Amino acid sequence: MRKLSLFLIVLTFLILQTGCWNSKDIQTMAYVTAIGLDYENGKYITYVQVLNFANVSKADSSQLGKNIPIWIGKGEGETVTETFNAIYATSQLRVYWGHVKSIVCTERFLKNGKRVKEAYDMINRYREIRYNVLLYGTKESLNDLFQQKSILNLSPTDTLLDNPAQIYSQRSYITPHYGFKIISEINEPGQYAMLPSIALDREEWTEDKQPRSMFRIDGAFYLRGSQSLGWMSEKELEGFRWLQEKLSRSPINIPDTKKPIAAIVMIEPKSRILPTIRNGQVYYTIKLKINAYADEMVEDISPQDMQKLAEHVIEDQLRKTYEIGLSKKIDVLQLGERLYRNYPNKWHELNQRNDFNLNADSLDKVEVKVKLQHTGKYKARAH
Repeated sequence: MRKLSLFLIVLTFLILQTGCWNSKDIQTMAYVTAIGLDYENGKYITYVQVLNFANVSKADSSQLGKNIPIWIGKGEGETVTETFNAIYATSQLRVYWGHVKSIVCTERFLKNGKRVKEAYDMINRYREIRYNVLLYGTKESLNDLFQQKSILNLSPTDTLLDNPAQIYSQRSYITPHYGFKIISEINEPGQYAMLPSIALDREEWTEDKQPRSMFRIDGAFYLRGSQSLGWMSEKELEGFRWLQEKLSRSPINIPDTKKPIAAIVMIEPKSRILPTIRNGQVYYTIKLKINAYADEMVEDISPQDMQKLAEHVIEDQLRKTYEIGLSKKIDVLQLGERLYRNYPNKWHELNQRNDFNLNADSLDKVEVKVKLQHTGKYKARAH
């Protein structure tokens, strides 16, 4: 009986131990946090940014500000899968993909929009990779981009590349875009897919006296289906921000000149795009309601006048962005998408003749209503 009891104890111990045989220590895996996709000379080129979370996870005060090493792997091949296998061949450690937060596509990779869909399809099939991965385009070298450090030498995951929400909450221009959303826009009739363009600003920051580059969103690339439509700068996209309902906080000068008399912050936009058909032609009206508060007043001005000036600035920015989009045959304001929803038969009729159906008269009315909620701790004068 004692021998049987001893046997059962040993057997139980062995069964419990087998569950841990395949476990891996955190320091014995290579954690990919970002993927870069390039295309050159008929071959796909994949870059991976790899971190060791044994270093990143140290949170005691003695580690803050300490330089955290970034490793970059590179693989080439005829397919994206082949590039991943080329990275495995030299990685030395098991590569783990469950912490991928962003995918960056180079400008030459984006020249064929079909590549984006194919590459994302392959990457998204792998079970470790999540659905909520940010997707960017870039004109930068992927090697330079993935070597970029965070401010104060914090974790490389605390940057605009992997965590744009913190910056967007203070300065909203171009919303972060997740891969699943961009793929749905590529597949959806009447939609233009927008990839925010990430760049390195090498002029604004220094550490002591040494220049330090920092990430910034400098514009966006546009795709329609498998067709690449080009790039627009942040300045050219100024008007687009007012149609983004997730806009958190975006400032403007009033008037928008070299000598503004006030700066106000716009929040919580609510917009509607209304297509109408007259004499066989389609015309669009944009109705926008947006709240605001005063951030700086150079001259004394009434709340009513601030509201009127802000309405004029926003309408002007919307029309300028629309006109720049026209010159590049990009429906930046997504007017055609609303026609597709409201009048699908008319949309199909127009697209059988031409795949771009906007002209200088298509944007008919822009009705902007600004509500100034407050002027800060100081009161503005009334009429």
